[in-house]
Amino acid sequence: MMAGAGEDARALFRAGVRVALEAWPALQIAVENGFGGVHSQEKAEWLGSAVEDYFIWNADLELDEVEDFLGELMTNEFDTVVEDGSLPQVSQQLQTMFHHFQRGDGAALKEMASHITQRKCKVTATALKTAREIDEDEDDADSVEEMEVTATNDVAAVQPETSDPNSQTIKEEDIVEDGWTIVRRKK
Repeated sequence: MMAGAGEDARALFRAGVRVALEAWPALQIAVENGFGGVHSQEKAEWLGSAVEDYFIWNADLELDEVEDFLGELMTNEFDTVVEDGSLPQVSQQLQTMFHHFQRGDGAALKEMASHITQRKCKVTATALKTAREIDEDEDDADSVEEMEVTATNDVAAVQPETSDPNSQTIKEEDIVEDGWTIVRRKK
């Protein structure tokens, strides 16, 4: 292979790596939400050159080694554990591109990069409450209800002072022995 052709293939491999990483939803979300700190965008750009160098320095990589490397970079640089099943896919794309690079097949590299670019989609992350946050919210609501219930232990304290027809009166028979109050639906 001629030196010029090798440089062209290396540039195509570099571009292909960048395209694959830019199309990776997990990385997009990490960068957009600043999971890597204030320098998330710079880290994403660095990630491209780190992946390129990793392949160049380690010519006979197995797929699981590439997955481990990418997963470790995402964890260390973006504090993100990728569990969406995309690590094997991105790793396979990168490994295939590297094989094309090793053979000097610039046309295949261009085609693959073009294919990835066409399939690239824009993703956004929407904050959802985790089960723990929902439980904490429910605990807060329970504690408020408990406070309201314990405030009604004294029968004299539960009698409404207003004559509002919509206010609910608590009758003595509605207070159970243990201090709980039976709440009845309005008719």
